[in-house]
Amino acid sequence: MRLWHIDTIPFLPRGQLLAQWRELNSIFKKEDQHILINYIYEYEKVDLLLYTNEVLNEMKKRGFKIKTFDKLQAYFEGIELPEKPYKPFTKHHNDEYLEICYFNLKEKYIRGQKDYDDNLFHQLDLFYQVKIQSKS
Repeated sequence: MRLWHIDTIPFLPRGQLLAQWRELNSIFKKEDQHILINYIYEYEKVDLLLYTNEVLNEMKKRGFKIKTFDKLQAYFEGIELPEKPYKPFTKHHNDEYLEICYFNLKEKYIRGQKDYDDNLFHQLDLFYQVKIQSKS
């Protein structure tokens, strides 16, 4: 179980994007505990809502049909989005975690994941290289 670095969401292959939605729904339903996601409970729920909206926006952009929002609506009942959105999970979705996610996705591409086309990976690679070079 993993929540991909927020900056990688636009570059996720179809399989990882759909799995991200399933994992979010599992969190909404059971508040899963897992070593790779436990950090989310250190933040206000609005951070997870902002993250979820990024995933939903990418899914809509790609034409995915979402059948139900019942778990999402129940989990975030009474939570309002901030006037000025911000990047969620800032302490954890840092450059180090971006690097971890990048190399995880790079391995999927190199190993030939069927739904990870050249264009999508090359967009991620360019994003990552520019981000790393801007730090130098």
